[in-house]
Amino acid sequence: MAQHDILINWTPQETRVALIEQAAVQEVLIERSLERGLVGNIYVGRVQRVLPGMQSAFIDIGLERTAFLHVADMLPHLNARHAPPGAGEAPEPPPPIERQVFEGQSLLVQVLKDPIGSKGARLTAQISIAGRLLVFLPQDNHIGVSQKIPAAQRDALRQRLAALVGEGGGGFILRTNAEDASDEELADDIAYLRKTWARIREQANRVAPPALVYEELALPQRVLRDLVGPQTRSIQIDSREQFAVLQAFAQEYTPQVAERLTLYRGERPLFEQYRVDEEIDRALGRRVDLKSGGYLVFDQTEALTTIDVNTGAFVGARNFDDTVFRTNLEAAQAIARQLRLRNLGGIIIIDFIDMVRDDHREAVLAELRKQLARDRVKTMIGGFSPLGLVEMTRKRTRESLAQMLTEPCPACDGRGRVRTTRTVCYDILREILREARAFNPREFRIIAAPQVIERFLDEESPHLAGLSDFIGKPISLQSDNAMTQEQYDIVLL
Repeated sequence: MAQHDILINWTPQETRVALIEQAAVQEVLIERSLERGLVGNIYVGRVQRVLPGMQSAFIDIGLERTAFLHVADMLPHLNARHAPPGAGEAPEPPPPIERQVFEGQSLLVQVLKDPIGSKGARLTAQISIAGRLLVFLPQDNHIGVSQKIPAAQRDALRQRLAALVGEGGGGFILRTNAEDASDEELADDIAYLRKTWARIREQANRVAPPALVYEELALPQRVLRDLVGPQTRSIQIDSREQFAVLQAFAQEYTPQVAERLTLYRGERPLFEQYRVDEEIDRALGRRVDLKSGGYLVFDQTEALTTIDVNTGAFVGARNFDDTVFRTNLEAAQAIARQLRLRNLGGIIIIDFIDMVRDDHREAVLAELRKQLARDRVKTMIGGFSPLGLVEMTRKRTRESLAQMLTEPCPACDGRGRVRTTRTVCYDILREILREARAFNPREFRIIAAPQVIERFLDEESPHLAGLSDFIGKPISLQSDNAMTQEQYDIVLL
């Protein structure tokens, strides 16, 4: 795998991370402080009220509203939840909540759902801590494997994991992205998770409730935990304060990473120096230009993403078949990178330029597979369909870059198109005719965007005058700069 560098741009309101490989931005991660939730945080809470009728309790964890804990999320229920199928008789239902907790009791709990509106956070007493490859269940001894991993591989993975876990205690679930992990990588994750749990227990024994004892890692720490590997050359961060925080975190949990962490001291902003901002701007557009003169067009819908490959101005090869083949090869490389950069997920349809030769098609597919193999997110790709399309899927892991940084245009409501001024003028004329049949005002006044009013005064003035004569009422015009091209109002005076 090619070596890469990681850049971390930190401000109090936002953290941005860029992964640079082969002098190009391959991936961008963004986290905003106001949008960080509480899910995953662990608190020592105090039981405020027990409600036997609802089989739940309200827990004070130091937030504005008390949080909610249901009996199904109490600790004794954990082993029943993870009992393997066919293991014998079903375990007895958990004891009622009034026999498990009492008012004033201290309780270690974790947030399952953030507070919404008037509802407090949803809690669980079944603690789980996510690592890079594993999920640690410190109060359980279950060894599990993600259901998304093919069934044929699960038993072998479970045996490998059980051998690595040893007698240290606690349960582990192997995540989907650990399917191809080495024993060394899994052992590192086990050590990290056990060290994290030891720190949580130590903190919980020291503090008085309500108190936060573990906060889900912020993006910079998650980068050190999840992104950094043997192929990482350097990690640069542009905040002196956060550099110290990351150094302490690395020395405690990932000591092999600490020596690669550096503080960026350049005069130009870090993302400007490496032209990351330019790449982000380009990744928000539909069109991506290729070096050869060809280009890609990305269209993202709710159900799927389509990618259209075009030759553009590329005429560098000796014949048309070679031109198409070379453009498609370059497109395959660019598409794999853009999927990571834009974080596109779900169903993806690629419309390569039609190729006559089968060996050209196979070479383009092989190149696409090779480039997608570098993606941390799981992808699946099929061959060319009878219509010449390539279908693939990429696992959704978070919002796409466009979903995070943009919103639907208020002028076109996300359609990407607006009605022409002529179309709007004719809509207005039809509406005035309808209004004239139902009402008898002294005058009609059209309030619309300047460009619409300008067309009424110019090319459409004969039609406006003709309608005024037909209904026998004067029609006046008023321009409103605050209106979009499609907005208008008809006032009856």
